[in-house]
Amino acid sequence: MMVRKAVIPVAGLGTRVLPASKAIPKEMLPIVDKPAIQLVIEEAIAAGIKEIILVTRSGKEAIENHFDKHYELESTLEQKGKTAILESVRDILPPSVTVMAIRQPEAKGLGHAVLCAQAAVGKDPFAVLLPDVLVDCDDSDVHDLTQMIVNFTENSSCQVMVERVADEDISKYGIADCNTDLDAGSSTTVSGFVEKPAPHEAPSNLAVVGRYVFPARIMELLKDTKPGAGNEIQLTDAMDNLLKEQEMSVYRMSGQTFDCGNKAGYVKAVLNFALKHPETKEQTRSLIKQLSV
Repeated sequence: MMVRKAVIPVAGLGTRVLPASKAIPKEMLPIVDKPAIQLVIEEAIAAGIKEIILVTRSGKEAIENHFDKHYELESTLEQKGKTAILESVRDILPPSVTVMAIRQPEAKGLGHAVLCAQAAVGKDPFAVLLPDVLVDCDDSDVHDLTQMIVNFTENSSCQVMVERVADEDISKYGIADCNTDLDAGSSTTVSGFVEKPAPHEAPSNLAVVGRYVFPARIMELLKDTKPGAGNEIQLTDAMDNLLKEQEMSVYRMSGQTFDCGNKAGYVKAVLNFALKHPETKEQTRSLIKQLSV
């Protein structure tokens, strides 16, 4: 089955970037001239996703508003002849793509957030994109999420995106248990995942990035998943149960990731995209040179 739906959990409090996220959703923090969530949704759209399901909570209305029409703003820009800016506001979403929001009534973990989208997902396969992580494939020959969806379509095997991390960082991530040293853009079957192992105990150096392609079956497993670590319903627990039923694959990404859920990662993301933006690249390059002297 074709993957045309994506679930994006945006109900988090953003504690790692406080106080910036006190009144503004962390997903709305700007990356040059676009909020981070727009870049995540653009990634999904580039992979062929047509239905975006935001799992949200009270206080996150700004995200929904961003993808809605703003008639007063558009009328003002049109009257002033600011055509380029008007197009950037109007063209946030292609006409063929819809965005809907579903509330997560309680903070019960990532697995619970994904489960909240069950009615909207139905019996269809779907992608999950964690909005803290930006994936930049502009300098790669492969669009990573697209390739994951292609792999899923060809063999119906659940796909989990991973990237190689330094040994000293292994204990920060969920690590794939696979024996193959994957090349970028390739995939292999996985026997499980180990959460934040010590480097000398880790089965590999391939860390889970925050991009998944699941069959609808994962929802049924999430319904039966008991609270685990932190007394929350963990997505990884449901994945372990899915792995008992069917093959699962890890896909080693070829792009570059930025963890905008922490301050240093956010700054790196802003610099990366500023160096590519036609209106800011020269000034940003000059600034970096000045600061490095």
